Amino acid sequence: MPQVEVAFARPDKQEIIPVQVPEGTTALEAVKLSGIVEIFPEIDPDSIDMGIFGKVIKNPAKHEVRTGDRVELYRPLKIDPKQARLNRAKKKTGPDQ
Repeated sequence: MPQVEVAFARPDKQEIIPVQVPEGTTALEAVKLSGIVEIFPEIDPDSIDMGIFGKVIKNPAKHEVRTGDRVELYRPLKIDPKQARLNRAKKKTGPDQ
């Protein structure tokens, strides 16, 4: 049976849960088997973005996990990265420039 990890983080709390899964288990199934939703009830496994070691999985319901995989659950961005960079640049230059 493959051993995988399921990971999720908020600014105030993060968890990495090891879970043993049957051969052929998908990323979505691994998340549900991990019980991480009991720790973070805001997670909707059927709609949250997932990845394996930082690489996004397009279809978690079909992506089979392998021993050693870490299934990561991604929170939606609060601000577009381009807008965040623009805001930081404006802060550095100040309002007069």
